[in-house]
Amino acid sequence: MNFVERFQQLDAWLAEHQALWQAKPFTQRQCAWENQWPELAAWLRSRTLEQAERAHNQPHLLHPPEPFAQLAQTATALTQVPDWTSSPTADFPELLQRHIPGRKWQQITRFAQVSQARLRQPVRHWVDWCAGKGHLGRLLAWQTGNPLLCLEQIARLNRDGEMLSQQFQLTATHQDADVLAPETWPLLTTEHSLVALHACGQLHMTLLQQAVANGCSQLALAPCCYNRVEGQTYAAMSAMAGKAQLKLSKDDLALPMQESVTAGQRTRRLRDRSMAWRLAFDLWQRETRNHDVYLPTPSRPESAMTNGIAVFCRELAGHHGLDLLEPASWADLEKRGWQRLAEVRNLELLRGLFRRPLEMWLLLDRALFMQEAGYQVEIGLFCPSELTPRNFLLIAEKRSALLITSL
Repeated sequence: MNFVERFQQLDAWLAEHQALWQAKPFTQRQCAWENQWPELAAWLRSRTLEQAERAHNQPHLLHPPEPFAQLAQTATALTQVPDWTSSPTADFPELLQRHIPGRKWQQITRFAQVSQARLRQPVRHWVDWCAGKGHLGRLLAWQTGNPLLCLEQIARLNRDGEMLSQQFQLTATHQDADVLAPETWPLLTTEHSLVALHACGQLHMTLLQQAVANGCSQLALAPCCYNRVEGQTYAAMSAMAGKAQLKLSKDDLALPMQESVTAGQRTRRLRDRSMAWRLAFDLWQRETRNHDVYLPTPSRPESAMTNGIAVFCRELAGHHGLDLLEPASWADLEKRGWQRLAEVRNLELLRGLFRRPLEMWLLLDRALFMQEAGYQVEIGLFCPSELTPRNFLLIAEKRSALLITSL
């Protein structure tokens, strides 16, 4: 893949359609794009909540009126990368995977297998960045026999990790360290191979910056939570992204994360009820005040829903200091809230087409940053999306080291 060419294509396309993916159906009774494509809007609004849920993770498979299919086709084309996924081929001791949830263990084993297959120069010393108990680094050290350094801020996790590593007689150091603190960064050296599975936002950006600053030989990174960054606007990493048309807010950065395959049925049910009741409150306050403006509502604990929708809405009204005329029927208002939720979820399917392209734009910014710093970079998929939607893997190796290896 030509990273520069792909980035420029994505940048132009995302900038052209910014009004579509920045629309907020939850807070806007009508999105601006609906006037331009009324047939598409009507089709989406006519669907049920269940239909929206089924299409959430794969909106590109739907067949609504245009321009939906055209946008879906372009989104798919612009996000194609090599598929490196394969089932783990090794057998592992039970102790290695003990206490690790099945889905997470599958992510770890696939990440480890693909990383070792893609890294071309010999590994000398693994570093598990934001290691937790060091499950990923320990698996790699166990497989390769290389020493391991785990960097983790929470001391309790490090102590647990030390005990596990000792049981395998690994050469492993579990260091109490805040990876965002400058005093941690000199721990990195040229012999280090860094790995990070789902390091969030600023954590993985700092990993890349410090890998470059300290001349680390290679790294394997699966980024996550691009919106967990410092500041309210996105600071591009590469020179190419610094000149891009697209200028992103922290809110924009959350779009790629609005895809989930892990939430349980009970969690989804409670989430839906909370959102339906919030939308019911929104209808109530707009119509009673005769003021068509969304009022931000604070997050509410699960217990806030135990006393019914009337109490829930009254408490939200109290939060805003509103004394509203009560509806003729709370049951009817709740029904309308659920209908609004169905409309919102279906309208958001259009935004969903842009989740992966925006994530690819952000990933390419990181890839270009490493290329500009003298690394050879490739990106691909390390596991199926059913295991995690955050399945992009970035591999970077210092070109000078690769040249020495080839000689």
